Amino acid sequence: MITFHPNTKLWYPYILTQPQSFKAQNLSIKTAITASSLSSNQHESSKTTSSSSAGNIKRLVLTQQGRTKMNSAPDREFYAYPRLVTHVDNGFISMLTGLYRKRLEPGWEVLDLMSSWVSHLPSEIEYKRVVGHGLNTQELAKNQRLDYFFVKDLNQDQELEMESCSFDAVLCTVSVQYLQQPEKVFAEVFRVLKPGGIFIVSFSNRLFYEKAISAWRDGTGYSRVQLVVQYFQCVEGFTQPETIRKLSGDGKRMAEQSPFAWITRFLGCYLG
Repeated sequence: MITFHPNTKLWYPYILTQPQSFKAQNLSIKTAITASSLSSNQHESSKTTSSSSAGNIKRLVLTQQGRTKMNSAPDREFYAYPRLVTHVDNGFISMLTGLYRKRLEPGWEVLDLMSSWVSHLPSEIEYKRVVGHGLNTQELAKNQRLDYFFVKDLNQDQELEMESCSFDAVLCTVSVQYLQQPEKVFAEVFRVLKPGGIFIVSFSNRLFYEKAISAWRDGTGYSRVQLVVQYFQCVEGFTQPETIRKLSGDGKRMAEQSPFAWITRFLGCYLG
């Protein structure tokens, strides 16, 4: 059972990765990846071709070892103390807010998973409702964009106690690296998304190392992007994830000449 807490504010009726530093080339990379659920027409079409398979988990992405954490203590204990700081830099926040501005429509219903005291939503846009989820009540209560919030450990219980097809967008900001059952969480996200709804996941090279899963800790910037793409692909019904990769800083020219550049172009990423 979970409890929803109304926030004190008035009621209003893609995977993004932060710059990742490579010691050899001193370059930074920003990546955006988004995926949508089936549209209404696609939902109707899928009924005739696949007996309600949309939302099913097609395969597991992680091995049992890949799900382990160095710190196995309950996450509720680790996050008991509020951290009222931003875990990413201003450039990342600006890019993320710009992405939300382009992809999230006014009047939408938004679920902010694994949220904190700030959601990085554009301040000038009003949404019908923004529901937040996290592990620290004090942090969530400080978030002025949330109409309601609830506290739940998704590593213990992945079920979202919400109606199906109830949100236009779901966000997961710089926290996907801590999910031990990402396949189940992504399937639940698909369930609560409205037809054609969008799921935007963001992450950074910054992390609580002891709380990140082994598959993330042992990975590279490239492999982490591919890991999240596989999370989307393992759930029946998500569209092909859209990946946008942006380089900035002094390493941009070097990056364009590096082997990594042709890999990102091959993946359909956008550099600039």
